[in-house]
Amino acid sequence: MPVLIKVYENKIKNSAAYGRHFGRVVSTQTMTYQELCKHVSEHNSVYGPDVCLGVANKLQACILEQLLEGKKVQFGELGTFYLSVRSSSVEKAEDYNLGVNIKGLFLCFAPSRTDVSNLSSKMLKEKATFMNVKDLMESKGKKKADDATGTDTTGTDTSSTETGGGGTSDTGGGSTGGDSGLG
Repeated sequence: MPVLIKVYENKIKNSAAYGRHFGRVVSTQTMTYQELCKHVSEHNSVYGPDVCLGVANKLQACILEQLLEGKKVQFGELGTFYLSVRSSSVEKAEDYNLGVNIKGLFLCFAPSRTDVSNLSSKMLKEKATFMNVKDLMESKGKKKADDATGTDTTGTDTSSTETGGGGTSDTGGGSTGGDSGLG
């Protein structure tokens, strides 16, 4: 499935881009950590989902431990995790109070830019295909209408299918989990 894009209008009145339209990525679902581990195990792995989950849990704990010890953690060819802070300023260095001036601690990720696994914005865009959510919704609506009348999108009669005249099931997309923004 392509990367889904929803076009929206900027409605922030004091913005220089007020009234202009932009694209925003829409996710159809969120894959849970357990689902990801199960998915990894299904890629010709000799290890089952439970082993993959155990390894992933240990890896997650170790990454956090190393980050909190002040290290960056390179995650293979995927990229590097690191920490960053949001801080308020003071006039003199001696007035800086870590407990007061540190406002937030954030987990950051810098994607790899190696030849093997270049995950830069430019390369991701080159590898991705895009589809406007509006087009997807319109094609689903047409498919449902065709199913209800017993014809497919090519005009072929499907009323004699095994489903007893209802046509085929809707196959145009993933399940939605939570607020997907598709509506």
